[in-house]
Amino acid sequence: MVDQEVVWGATAPTHEWPASPEVSLALNRMGTFDWNLDTGLMHLDASGLEVFDLLPHEYDLRPTTLALRVPAAEGTRLDALVAQALKNGSDGYGVYFRTRSREGTLRWAHTQGRIQRDAVGRPYRIIGVVRDATGELDHSAERLALDDVRRRQTSVVEETTAALAHARTVADVIDVLQDSSGMGRLGATSLVMGLVEGSRIHLVAEGQPGSFVPGTEYTRLDQNYPMSEVVRTLTPRYITSRDDFADSYPLLWPDIAHLNISAAAYLPLIAQGRPIGAIGLLYSDKEIFTPDERNLVVALGSSIAQSLKRAMLYDQEHDLAKSLQQAMLPRSIPSVSGTRIAVRYRSARLGRDIGGDWYDVIRLPGGRVGAVIGDVQGHDTHATAVMGQLRIVLRAYAAEGHAPATVMARASLFLQELDTDRFATCIYAEADPSTGVLQVVRAGHIDPLLRQTDGTCRQVLVPGGLPLGLSVQFGRLEYPVTPVELEPGETLLMCTDGLVEQPGGDLDDGLRLFAELVRQGPYEIEELADHLCEVLGERSGEDDMALLLLRREGTETPGLEHRLHQYIAPADPEALSVSRHTICAAVRTWGARERSDEIELVVDELVTNALLHTDDGATVTVRLMAGAERRLRLDVADRSSTLPRRREPGEAGVSGRGLLLVDRLADIWGVESRGTGKSVWCEFVLPDRPTGHSAHRAPHDRELPG
Repeated sequence: MVDQEVVWGATAPTHEWPASPEVSLALNRMGTFDWNLDTGLMHLDASGLEVFDLLPHEYDLRPTTLALRVPAAEGTRLDALVAQALKNGSDGYGVYFRTRSREGTLRWAHTQGRIQRDAVGRPYRIIGVVRDATGELDHSAERLALDDVRRRQTSVVEETTAALAHARTVADVIDVLQDSSGMGRLGATSLVMGLVEGSRIHLVAEGQPGSFVPGTEYTRLDQNYPMSEVVRTLTPRYITSRDDFADSYPLLWPDIAHLNISAAAYLPLIAQGRPIGAIGLLYSDKEIFTPDERNLVVALGSSIAQSLKRAMLYDQEHDLAKSLQQAMLPRSIPSVSGTRIAVRYRSARLGRDIGGDWYDVIRLPGGRVGAVIGDVQGHDTHATAVMGQLRIVLRAYAAEGHAPATVMARASLFLQELDTDRFATCIYAEADPSTGVLQVVRAGHIDPLLRQTDGTCRQVLVPGGLPLGLSVQFGRLEYPVTPVELEPGETLLMCTDGLVEQPGGDLDDGLRLFAELVRQGPYEIEELADHLCEVLGERSGEDDMALLLLRREGTETPGLEHRLHQYIAPADPEALSVSRHTICAAVRTWGARERSDEIELVVDELVTNALLHTDDGATVTVRLMAGAERRLRLDVADRSSTLPRRREPGEAGVSGRGLLLVDRLADIWGVESRGTGKSVWCEFVLPDRPTGHSAHRAPHDRELPG
């Protein structure tokens, strides 16, 4: 057949029967195209060129040339639609779009293409038709209606996608879709959503309040439910009447027949080529789904699936990280007589961004207790792993009986030997509930707070050392011990910076708020811990946090015997100094301030003698004995059977002063032989305790302003 030039509206009549395809297409204002995806060239016949108002010599077989006749927004939309069809395995597409004539007039066109794929599914060719559709959409009302539909569809998808961009968890995704604005965007009355879990679907959003159907929280994929069907078939299911619902799903319909549902659209949620769940949009005023509405629902389903997949991964990562971190923390808190202890912990809220915050409570010999709060640098699983090892090491060193300063120094050495670039801040308090004496050491951490019985809140300024790990690098392993006296009813509070430091804020401001909340908070220790976490936890952002409260219980009863028991290791030079300070603090707490200096000298002499003349350590016991006369008894026991004797000082005056000093300062003293060694003891008569006694406060304390 000889090609003829096609001029719309003036096509010469044909006498051939049947008419050739070229004539049929031309008479219907329809052209053809053949697009070679490998070369990028597209052939357009004469009728096709007429749709774009192009002459043959103006077209160079390159699709980009058609952009001269297609508005930019329409071109972008066409490119996205074709790219999506090529990507998702479709075998064709069809779409209306606008063109611009030489004179600038906008016209309507429609194109339809069939995608050719090779044996492995790779697209290599598109063959299709393009036609003028101005006559179909000639009436302005119809054009405006189509424009409005397109604008609404684009707006709905964009708004929903924008809202879902802020959703991090699956619960966040559901909240976005179920709130009033979300339902308004979707045009539905309510929705249901399920997630694929193995061979079942877990219902995570149940639709209207009170619409939950018993037995449907978990359903099998092979059951006759709409969400199960769309997951099996990977095809949307549109229900357009109540009868359709009842006939298709007889198991479900009796339980939801009372709901005002006239139509529903169930979609598989597919991400990365795999179904991850299904969503059902329920309508109360709909009877049909137009092609445009179905396209809209499918586009929404795709956007929701991508957000849901991202949220599921976030939840999985966060749960895994949280489980790892929880496994590194104590499973329970021991009950220690004379104390009330409350702990609170919150992991970080950003997926794998967990931190190295930790707490620990360690039961120690003699009724004592160790309390630890710490924070390893970083917010990742490595920080958590380091935290777990450091917590165990600190617990082991403390349980071995080492002095607090030694515990901290050895923990710093351990962290350095881990061959990690992380450091850690920490605070460790060893408490004797019977005396109320705490020995506190700090490694670059926040100072603790002390709440008195009248509600006054003080910050205990502990002269600390460098953070664990850094102190080894700089050769500064000294960790000064600060004795703190805790009266019955008083509470020591320790926390990590995640509780008090607001992102971008000043730490001192956070500490002032912390102190104010402690002042105004409830007295009950568990309620106080909840109150602090509730208020500060929302303010502090996404960081992890730990909080530990230690309260001394009971009241001081006249005539009640107080007792302090300590072991001093022979290879621990700082232990003697710590023990001496601790005993003096206890003596002052017991109301024996007048003789505390004498007692300190005697302790120093007796313990030094025990360590010098034996290979083992010494055990110091201090008791405030009950009775009509207030007396304090000091016992220093060691494993040597050699009894000491009092002698005059030598010529140099260096030795021989120990027992002479004890004899002069103590009211009575003696030596007792024991099966495994001996004990040197002495007693001090104490004056009556004055009425209205108040505990001595360390000079390091300061009251925080409100």
